Amino acid sequence: MDQLEVTTKETKSPWGAPVLAPAPCSLADVMSEQLARQLHEEGNTFPEIPDTDLDLTCNPEGDTSSDLILAQMLQMEFDREFDTQLRREERKFNGDSKVSISFENYRMVHPYEDSDSSEDEVDWQDTRHDPYRPDKPTTTPKKGFVGKGKNITTKHDEDVCGRKNTARMDNFAPEVQVGDGIGMDLKLSNHVYNALKRHCHTEQRRSARLHEKKEHSTAEQAVDPRTRLLMYKMVNAGILESINGCISTGKESVVFHANGGSFEEKIVPEECVLKVFKTTLNEFKNRDKYIKDDYRFKDRFSKLNPRKIIRLWAEKEMHNLTRIKKAGIPCPEVVILKKHILVMSFIGKDHVPAPKIKDAILSSEDMKKAYYQVLNMMQRLYQDCNLVHADLSEYNMLWHDGQVWFIDVSQSIEPTHPHGLEFLFRDCRNVATFFQKAGVTEALNVFELFNTVSGLQITSDNEADFLAQIEALEKRNEDHVQKPSKKIFMDTSEDSPPQLNTDDD
Repeated sequence: MDQLEVTTKETKSPWGAPVLAPAPCSLADVMSEQLARQLHEEGNTFPEIPDTDLDLTCNPEGDTSSDLILAQMLQMEFDREFDTQLRREERKFNGDSKVSISFENYRMVHPYEDSDSSEDEVDWQDTRHDPYRPDKPTTTPKKGFVGKGKNITTKHDEDVCGRKNTARMDNFAPEVQVGDGIGMDLKLSNHVYNALKRHCHTEQRRSARLHEKKEHSTAEQAVDPRTRLLMYKMVNAGILESINGCISTGKESVVFHANGGSFEEKIVPEECVLKVFKTTLNEFKNRDKYIKDDYRFKDRFSKLNPRKIIRLWAEKEMHNLTRIKKAGIPCPEVVILKKHILVMSFIGKDHVPAPKIKDAILSSEDMKKAYYQVLNMMQRLYQDCNLVHADLSEYNMLWHDGQVWFIDVSQSIEPTHPHGLEFLFRDCRNVATFFQKAGVTEALNVFELFNTVSGLQITSDNEADFLAQIEALEKRNEDHVQKPSKKIFMDTSEDSPPQLNTDDD
């Protein structure tokens, strides 16, 4: 065969422009010396290698004839989407947790810089080979020792155990500040490490108890979630327009100011107060003597758990205020009761509460006027309302519009209480002491004030003898206590303020 013809079919590349097949040539041309020389010269020169460091993020619509570059572009675009999805999964998994988990080990690391990532995304710094990270202490092998002869070191070596204990401190709770013990080459003995571990566990349990207590109890100037829900329900029901803020705090309650709304065709005062009884039990541990012997609540008191007793306190103040209001004695007007929240009228004006009588700046005439008002109110409270305030002092009397107002009557009891006269004597002592120090010369002493209010005739100038006669009267089942008719001042469901449904917790 003189001539060998090599024929190739023209093929079209699916990756770009078609590649033209070389022109056919004869065997003689291939074997000629000139062609051999040309091939030899071309073989001595280095062929141009296509640049593989091209911009792989170029326009994907552009054509390319290199399968390698196109495959790399597709792979890197896939990895880019994978890393983006991994970022989303990590943010969703961690959420707002203080301790976050990184998906760094699952990402695809590439030499290019992702220009599409924003500054607020996760920092993908590779910390697996961080040169500044302290090295973990080397552990002994499974056989339990290293070295030979005199240089043998077991796993019980003091330095080895100390360094291992220091490294274990990283497993403590995040709120425990352990410092850089590894960097300082700190060596903790087993005794110290165990003591620190027990302390951390104790603190964790204590903080958990405190957190739960705060969540389920009314704090000093804040309310627990259940109380907040009750307050929101009052606003949503239209009983209150808004709740403005805290007015004062006491031993047993927190008082908030609110703007009134309407309730079942009943006009709610424009300005109201919410008296939220504290749900912490320590405030009521020593105050059960005011309610357990009160015949109105005696039966219910013995059947309630300590937390429900707090609701009983709010109910007791509501009934006492209703009885006092019927007698015409100046006091807040009850609007509604919801569990341990009592809504009353506001004593003050334009969001400014009326001052306590101890803080009010009164002239001598006004102070004298206030004394006679208090004397008259104490007599009417005892004789008409059949109540003893049991905590009357300059702290529980307000001065507003030239008039004294009684507040805080949750502990008020009836004179038939086993300690009713003793509480009345204490009230008289507080009132007499305050007005005598205020310069009211007409103020009666404690013994005269007690006899004037109670109507009793106990003759003694010695406080010990006076109290002994009071206790004797109490032991004789209050034979000398005046008992007016109760038909007028009995609490009925028709005149009592409405109560919301308290069955739901």
